[in-house]
Amino acid sequence: MDRDGVDRALTRLGAEHEAVETSLLALQDHAGRRLLEGAALTGLTKERWAGADADITRLWTYFDAYSGALTAAREIRERRRWPGRDELIELTERLRGPGVLIAGAAAEGAALAERLSLAELVTRMNDLYARSLDVVVAADAVWSALPARIDLLAAELHRTRSLAHSVGVRPGEHPSGDDLEYITAELTDLRAQVIADPLAFWRPAAGSSAPGGGRPDTGRYDRAALALEDVRREVEAVLAVRQDAEQRLISLRDVLSRADRTLAEARTARGEVLAKIAASEVPVVSGPPTVLQEQLAAAADHRRHARWHRLSPLLESLEERAEEELRRARESLTAVTAPLAVRAELRGRLDAYKAKVARHGLAEDPLLIERYDTARRMLWSAPCDLRAAEQAVLRYQQAAAESLVPQHRPEQQQQQHREERPDGPGTEDA
Repeated sequence: MDRDGVDRALTRLGAEHEAVETSLLALQDHAGRRLLEGAALTGLTKERWAGADADITRLWTYFDAYSGALTAAREIRERRRWPGRDELIELTERLRGPGVLIAGAAAEGAALAERLSLAELVTRMNDLYARSLDVVVAADAVWSALPARIDLLAAELHRTRSLAHSVGVRPGEHPSGDDLEYITAELTDLRAQVIADPLAFWRPAAGSSAPGGGRPDTGRYDRAALALEDVRREVEAVLAVRQDAEQRLISLRDVLSRADRTLAEARTARGEVLAKIAASEVPVVSGPPTVLQEQLAAAADHRRHARWHRLSPLLESLEERAEEELRRARESLTAVTAPLAVRAELRGRLDAYKAKVARHGLAEDPLLIERYDTARRMLWSAPCDLRAAEQAVLRYQQAAAESLVPQHRPEQQQQQHREERPDGPGTEDA
């Protein structure tokens, strides 16, 4: 190396020395490193920190050797402004050759002492620094992210548990009470594990070689938070029951009362249908279910004794079943009164055709009068045979439709209709 080459190498090595020193001092003061030094570690973190701590020790040994070699080279260069051949040869050997002796700092399995060049020392220090920093940054990231969040969730858990106890949601008495006990144990265990073994909760970034590349694994925390949110919603539902239980019980009684009245109306209507309608299938109307009344009484008892956690699911079930009972009662009433509805429809159809015939001036047609009277007797008599009545109405409709054909039809067709009229009363409908 010539003089300019030596000076450039010393400048570059000096800059590298300053950068390494800055990084080492930052690592020494890193909060994560101080926490790792003082923590009672277990598991993966204990194992990796033991390796990282040894790496940091070797780092300082390498750095001291590097500093000494650089200082010695600078002293040789500062002897003369224009170094001679022997000095340039010595400087070249010190700056480029394996002239730095490292004793007692080699990695496990290597020689107890080895000679390295300054460039090799820088490479070694960079590797050791990256490996150590990865452990320190990962542990610090987990400690920064999880314990504080766990503590906040534990505070929310404490508030939820107090609220749950106030409404009777306790372990062994309500599923949510058991869930609270599980979440409490889970958070306690999770926090202890995070403090003792933070690297067990670190997920390195795929494909990343940068120190500290990755993220804390919050899976267990997230599951506990979701479970607590479910419990909180359940407790809020129980609280809502406490606030509006009386109104909901009143509404339930009203729905069941309407269902009972509808069933009573259906039973009355069934008797009327059986008396007024012949040859018709009329479904049987069942009585009101006593189990709903029993459950309603149990709900009222839960409210009187402030058993809100038992009242909440019972009210929800009762409200659903009460609405179903009201629908069933209405369907029974509709099914029972269907024959009366059919009779009413036939009556309306008969009268509508009669009015239409009258508007066309055919009200005095003997055939239409006879068929109308026959259908009317069937529809207004009791019991009414709906099948026969419907046929009578259809015959009247057919006769009315034929009579309403425009009046230019042949005279013999009108004569034929008159001849078809029976001489005796009731022979056709009989």
